[in-house]
Amino acid sequence: MNDELRARLGCWSPCATQERKPGLVHNPNPAPTPYPDLNAVLRELISSMQTILGANFIGAYLQGSFAVGDFDEHSDVDWIVATKDELSTPEVEALQVMHPRVRTLDNPWAQHLEGSYFPLDVLRDHTQAGRPLWYLDHGSYTLIRSDHCNTVLVRWVVRDCGVPLAGPDPATLVDPIPVRRLRQTILATICDWGQDILDNPARYNNRFYQAFIVLNYCRMLHDLRNGCPGSKLAGATWAKKTLDPAWRDLIDRAWETRRDATIHQPADPADYAATLDFVRFIMDESRQYAAAHDLLP
Repeated sequence: MNDELRARLGCWSPCATQERKPGLVHNPNPAPTPYPDLNAVLRELISSMQTILGANFIGAYLQGSFAVGDFDEHSDVDWIVATKDELSTPEVEALQVMHPRVRTLDNPWAQHLEGSYFPLDVLRDHTQAGRPLWYLDHGSYTLIRSDHCNTVLVRWVVRDCGVPLAGPDPATLVDPIPVRRLRQTILATICDWGQDILDNPARYNNRFYQAFIVLNYCRMLHDLRNGCPGSKLAGATWAKKTLDPAWRDLIDRAWETRRDATIHQPADPADYAATLDFVRFIMDESRQYAAAHDLLP
């Protein structure tokens, strides 16, 4: 995301305002976010990681909303850690003790950490997307093996605007990704996830997923056409201006309810029916765009 767009959206990120020097190894970043309590949790997290991993630690970076710019005090804190090699068994065992300790700190931000450990050879090469990594799910106490963060999109965000917590400029750790590959990845997500939503609507029929789906489908179509990852706010704003005005109220309600919606609350029946229609609409729009731009397999 460029500086102009960050300013227009009221976003804040060190990578938008500080000059990066490729290859320079940074000390732990004292203020990676505008939230002092979160910065304190991140300092503890990174210090603990460095103690456990030692020479295997290369760097740690914020990605997700804290990188692309639509974060607020309710946001998840998405991070990745680059390591020289695969985590050893003793390292995993030590991390499985450390993460629950950090999770139970007397600080609300400690409950919203989520991220993965990437061996450098995997992080650098986007063709290794999908390989399981050691992953801490949002709010979890322990690591599991998952491909959740091992995507082309995450690599692009880390490389382009990842916020260094400690370590070198992330652009030195991830090889450039062809825009065509990014678009094909976004298209696959739109279609594959959309088909799962339509085939299994009961699975997603709650207030959290109803809003989450609407905002993410705005963002994905926006990113597909833009050829660059953006925020949910940018996607929603673009969709309201660009798509059929009939979708505007649905998008507005999704944005308004995103902060307090939970999976324990049923979705409004009319909004959920409209959300399924919106998914179909975005899938159709995406396929038409892909056909016109030679993105289909």
